[in-house]
Amino acid sequence: MARNTRKEQSGTGACVSAENAARRAKAPGDRVWGIWLAAVFLFVLLWGSGADAARLTILHVNDTHGHSWPFNAGGAPDVGGFAPMATLVKAIRAEVEAAGGHVLFLHAGDINTGVPESDIQSAIPDIVALNMLGLDAVTLGNHEFDNARDTLYRQRRFARFPFLASNIVSGDELPFDAPLIREFGDVTVAVYGLTTEFTPIATDPENTKGLVFRNAVEVSRALVPLLAKSADVVVALTHLGWPAGAEDEGITTSKALAEAKVPGLDVIVDGHSHTLFDDLQRVGDAIVVQAGAYGEYLGRLDLEVEQGRIVAATWKALPINVKKEIGKDAAGKAVYGLVGDSVPADPEVATALDYFAEVGSEGLDRKVGETKILLDGERDHVRSGETNLSHLLTDAMRWKTHASVAFLNGGGIRASIPEGDITYRSVLTVLPFGNTLYALDLSGEDLQRFLDAAAKVSPGKGGFPHFSGLTATFADGTARDILVDGKPLDKAKQYRLVTLSFLANGGDGYSVLREIKDAVGRGYDTGYTDANVFVDYLSYLGVVEKTAEEPRIRR
Repeated sequence: MARNTRKEQSGTGACVSAENAARRAKAPGDRVWGIWLAAVFLFVLLWGSGADAARLTILHVNDTHGHSWPFNAGGAPDVGGFAPMATLVKAIRAEVEAAGGHVLFLHAGDINTGVPESDIQSAIPDIVALNMLGLDAVTLGNHEFDNARDTLYRQRRFARFPFLASNIVSGDELPFDAPLIREFGDVTVAVYGLTTEFTPIATDPENTKGLVFRNAVEVSRALVPLLAKSADVVVALTHLGWPAGAEDEGITTSKALAEAKVPGLDVIVDGHSHTLFDDLQRVGDAIVVQAGAYGEYLGRLDLEVEQGRIVAATWKALPINVKKEIGKDAAGKAVYGLVGDSVPADPEVATALDYFAEVGSEGLDRKVGETKILLDGERDHVRSGETNLSHLLTDAMRWKTHASVAFLNGGGIRASIPEGDITYRSVLTVLPFGNTLYALDLSGEDLQRFLDAAAKVSPGKGGFPHFSGLTATFADGTARDILVDGKPLDKAKQYRLVTLSFLANGGDGYSVLREIKDAVGRGYDTGYTDANVFVDYLSYLGVVEKTAEEPRIRR
């Protein structure tokens, strides 16, 4: 079996003395950080005084989605960011190595999609920052396939770390990197990657054409015993997701992988579901960890290994300038306090990212509209019900194309727009995928068939449907009482449906649309991007003061 073996690299994890690291941490304004770091180094002395076991620390993040820079998290300012994360990673490396231990830094997928400055630069700012942080490996997330394949390959060329994906095959070949083997002297670690089998459904099928996403459990059962022959610790770096009522999807989750009790599988470092664990999960013989999303937390898993067995394990999620509301000021505005300690930015990483922010910001801050109300695009809301923003977006699609019906999936709406000026940046945050509008002429009978498929999508899924131009009742997996432009559906009549190219190609489970498109042969890509169509509609509206609130689908 092909293996990718790398020797230890110093990178940003070069060993420095505890004294020097602590001295740097006590720069002006960083007193809180210095106190925290001093406590960490006291822990080093205690940690290093135990039995003669190999010490391995796995640092991990997942689902950073373009959040290279500190950001506003639910009103709390300056949360996360790779520059503060670099400070934390460097300090932990110094701490662990001073005690004779070893560090692996892993990313569990979805580097791409979510912040305009990153999106318009194809996530190269994120790749550069992760290079500077000394990332050891990333597994491919489903959003790594939001762009055309050549973009993913370009990102891979920029990266100084492997892109692991052992369950993605093209014919008889693995198009991405084979497992990573790290030999530290007193412990050998093998890391292999797994990407959710949901990827071809959750992304534009054109971007995954020719790739097969094999079952994660089956791949692990074949691969892990081979890795375990030479490695003391086998780590699955997975973008599978911790289940939250999703076990019925028929898609492998990290919990299902652990429950499969694959011989030799020790640790699962997971992503995809944006789950912030309170503590590590022990499922069967495996340890499972996941650290939220957007780089708000850095996961830290400390292992003691004796004779190829993990004899002790502790885990925590380290907040990176995460804040919570602690009260209101005199004007009634929220006041936020830190969760944990203040973490300063690493100046080298901050400087590099400042450059990319300046390049990426050109044109993003121009005003394209104004709203007097909050436009609700919260993930949980648009995947379980209609909102004023979903109405506005589908209305824009129908307005631009003069279609009878517009259809959009909840998973395509990525953020809310607050009251006030709407910038192009805000629009791209809501609609980051660059989808074009696809117009499809279909019969009333085919429209009924499509609506029946949409009626079967349960709340919480990315495919949750939103419409403009029709009303209907969805019940028992069928659509009835359908009105198009206020008139009963005529199965013999022709209707124009406008949707996203992603959905027309069968994305998010709507294979019925692709089947209809291929059968009728009367669809066409308008070339209009969803974001620019929304900008044009905002210009047409002027100021958004209210939106239609009447539900379009009754359930």
